[in-house]
Amino acid sequence: MGLARAYERMAAVAVAALHERDPSRLWPMLAGALADLCGGEAVIHKLDEWSEREGTIGVAPYAAATELRRLGDADLALLRAGYPLARHYAHRTDRTPVSAHRAVGRAWPDSATARLLSDVWDVDHVLGVPLPDSTTPVTGCLVYRAGTDFTDDQLAMAERAQPLLAAVERQRQLLEEWRRALGPAGAPDDRGADERAADCALTPRETTVLLLLTNALTADAIGRRLGISVRTVHKHVENIYRKLGTRDRLGTVLRAQQLGLVPRPGLP
Repeated sequence: MGLARAYERMAAVAVAALHERDPSRLWPMLAGALADLCGGEAVIHKLDEWSEREGTIGVAPYAAATELRRLGDADLALLRAGYPLARHYAHRTDRTPVSAHRAVGRAWPDSATARLLSDVWDVDHVLGVPLPDSTTPVTGCLVYRAGTDFTDDQLAMAERAQPLLAAVERQRQLLEEWRRALGPAGAPDDRGADERAADCALTPRETTVLLLLTNALTADAIGRRLGISVRTVHKHVENIYRKLGTRDRLGTVLRAQQLGLVPRPGLP
C-alpha cells in the first residue's frame, strides 16, 4: 500500500472513530491503520505514562497481543519503560516521531529492549509516535517492524497522522468523562447513556460538544478542546438544537438534563 493511500485510510478510520460510541474501541480501530501508514507490523498504544511500574498497554494485531500476554513482569516492565523513546522525549518539547535507531544509534541493537522485541515479536525496529500535545511523561504509540529502519517518508507520514491521533484521543477522554458523569445517579431510567443519546439521534461527536456546552465553555474553548474550528463547533451546536428541539444554550442544557443526556445540577 502506498503512503498516500495509507494516509487516506488513516484519515477515513479516524473519521469513523469519531462516530464510535464505545471509547474503548477507538484506539484498536486506529492501530491497524497506523501500522500500515508507517510500514509497521505491530502497534502498542499507551495512553497513560510510559513507566516501568504501571501503564495499560494496548496492542494490535491480535497475534501480537497474544504474545504480549505471555510475558512476565520483568519483561513487561522493560516494555513499559519505552527505551529509548521515553528518555528521548522527556528532555525536549519536540514531539516529532523518531525511531529508536535514530534516537540512540548503535546502542539500540544491543539494548535489552531490542533483544526482547526480537525474541517476542521477531522485530528489529521501533518508531515512537507521541501525541503532539502530550507532556512528560509522554503518551502515544510505538510502531514495530522487522528488517530495515523506518524511512524518512514513513516518519513524515507518522507526523502527518499525529493531529488525527490527538483528535481521537480527545474524543476518547470526553466520552469517558461523559460516561462517568452519567453514572447510576444521573440516569432517569434503566437505559444506558449511549442508548439515550442514540434515541435523540446525537452522534458521539455531538454528544461531546453537548457535554462541553453544559460545562459552560465558549465556542472558541470547545474548538480548542476538540481541535476543530469554531465554524465546525457552531455546526455541531446547530445540529444539537435541531435534534433536541431547542433554540439556545440554556434551553438546550435544561432539555439535555431532562433527557438524561448530561448530569443534573448537584449530582456528583
